[in-house]
Amino acid sequence: MRTAQSKIVSQEALGTLAQAWHSENKQIVLTNGCFDLLHVGHLRYLERARQMGDLLVVGVNSDESVRALKGAERPILPEGARAELVAGLECVDYVVVFSEPNAVRLVETVRPHYYVKGGDYTEADLPEAEVVIKDEGFVVILPLEGGYSTTQIIQRIRQTERRTVEGG
Repeated sequence: MRTAQSKIVSQEALGTLAQAWHSENKQIVLTNGCFDLLHVGHLRYLERARQMGDLLVVGVNSDESVRALKGAERPILPEGARAELVAGLECVDYVVVFSEPNAVRLVETVRPHYYVKGGDYTEADLPEAEVVIKDEGFVVILPLEGGYSTTQIIQRIRQTERRTVEGG
């Protein structure tokens, strides 16, 4: 069994691996996200993405890029912990932390056959789409798992905390 830590690689190492995978004609699936407070919606999404190819690479946003996307109070968990949790999932083959505001550079490095995002995006929203399509890959938008959202989970925790403090 591979450990979660062994699945976390640098972008440079990922580029070398991706070249080998392409020469072996492996179907590469790439997705990316914050993955702050990993939940069952993330798991189901990643399992569906993995079914599309021979291996799944997941880009995890750095702490700095999460703050830029989600605000100063995020992420809840630091990038190393988020990367390790994602890497610990059986369906995930490799994880890389990236700090850019989008995953264009990651897409250029991996050259995936399938670039997968959740249903809260459209292809037109994704700057990565142009690079994927230019390289003859496919952009796939998977429907979201209803009832699972990190932002909503955090809001529920804060509401519960406020009620406890106010009532307590």
